[in-house]
Parts: sequence; structure tokens; C-alpha cells
Amino acid sequence: MKLVVAVTGGIGSGKSTAAKLFETLGAGLVDTDAIAQQLTLPGQQAIERIRKRFGDGYIDAQGALDRTRMRGLVFSDPLAKHDLEAILHPLIRAEAMARVARVRAPYALLVVPLLIETGGYRDLASRVLVIDCSERVQIERTMQRSGLTEAQTRAIIASQASREQRLSAANDIIDNNSGLAELAEQVKALHARYTVLANVA
Repeated sequence: MKLVVAVTGGIGSGKSTAAKLFETLGAGLVDTDAIAQQLTLPGQQAIERIRKRFGDGYIDAQGALDRTRMRGLVFSDPLAKHDLEAILHPLIRAEAMARVARVRAPYALLVVPLLIETGGYRDLASRVLVIDCSERVQIERTMQRSGLTEAQTRAIIASQASREQRLSAANDIIDNNSGLAELAEQVKALHARYTVLANVA
């Protein structure tokens, strides 16, 4: 059985950066956020279902999901959030499973930002890796990267699983409170460990 490591962490924790470092070392990378973005491009599987449920106003001029407008809706309307997830989650999971099966690397990294919140994907993963940092670092990184205000960023953090919930579910933890060099060292060490575990599996 292939070793599959589910990677999660709160917004601004550095999941994507860590995952790319693992990939450069030879891990197979499957990112559910990237899959979600691809599924909502023009002509892709989810678009017509989204149009039917939410209307043309949530599809942009190119025929893709208007992510900014949809984000505003689902953040304020729990039913809309539920309906969007009901459309996307089965499609994302099916594609993620197919991609994991195609991985030829020693092990697969499955990046699932809301792993703890949804409870999904745990059955596909051998281990859970949490990318962890303080709330202050989360806020600073998110504001710098996305242009969100501190209040908006705090609202997103509050809507996600708590740091304690994520850490309690972890088999492995990377502390990403410092710089890229420190992150890379921890990734390198875990990559070596996962490669050994993959050979044993």
C-alpha cells in the first residue's frame, strides 16, 4: 500500500510552500485546492452545476467561477456554503484519489487545507502532517499575501479548526514560525523519514 501523507494547516501557515519543498525532494504532490480551482475553470465539470444552483452572477466573463463573489456569499450564507461543497467535494475527492493512484514517487503528499474541519480524506491517508505557526504569523502572512484586512483574516481563522484541534490530530508537525531555511531543514528530515516508511509499507 502506498504511503499517503495528508498535509493540513490553517490559513497562512505555509502549507503550499512546505508542499513544494517536499515535491522538489521527490514526493508526489496532490493538492485539493489546485484541483478545486481546475474544476471551476471554463468548461470544467463543476461550472454548469454551479451556474444552475447559484446563477450566472457567480460565473465570470471568461466562464469560470467568480471566486471573489462566491467567497463573499459562502462566508455569509451557511446554506450556500453547504450547497457549493455538495457540488465540489465529491468531484475533488474523486480526482484526488485518481491522482494519488497515479503517483510514481516513493510516497504521496495529499494537501487538504480543511482536513480537520471536513473529516474527509482521513481514510486515504496513512499519516497526518500539520504545518503549524502562531496566529500572529498566520495573520501577517495572510495580509501580506492576499491583501485581506486583519479583521477579515481573523474571521477566516475563527471559521477554521483551532490550532489545538489540528495539533491533536497530527502524526507529524512542522513548526513554521521562522524563515524558509528552517522550514526546508524540517521538510528534508521528514522527507527522509517518509521515504524509509514508504519502503517498509
